[in-house]
Amino acid sequence: MARRARIKLTSTDTQKLEGVCDEIRDIAQKIGVKLVGPIPLPTKKLVVPTRRTPCGDGSKTWDKYEMRVHKRLIEIDARDRVMRSIMRIRVPNEVYIEMEIK
Repeated sequence: MARRARIKLTSTDTQKLEGVCDEIRDIAQKIGVKLVGPIPLPTKKLVVPTRRTPCGDGSKTWDKYEMRVHKRLIEIDARDRVMRSIMRIRVPNEVYIEMEIK
């Protein structure tokens, strides 16, 4: 029975996100397990419109602040040695990881 681990990575910083994906890819190549991904998922844009003048005087001008949330999906064989190596990766504070073993 082949077990697979589905790893979902989420971050607002693409460089740190790609760094973690590269580390997982290097682990898979060193050990020699099958890896699918990283698959880029759609980027979520969070937009917040705010008034420039909070008091209400003057013209009605608006600022828009935007935060983009980038996601990657990786599927890897869930062997014991691979999972231990992945757990040892130093993950920056901006990157969130979800793991699901099937």
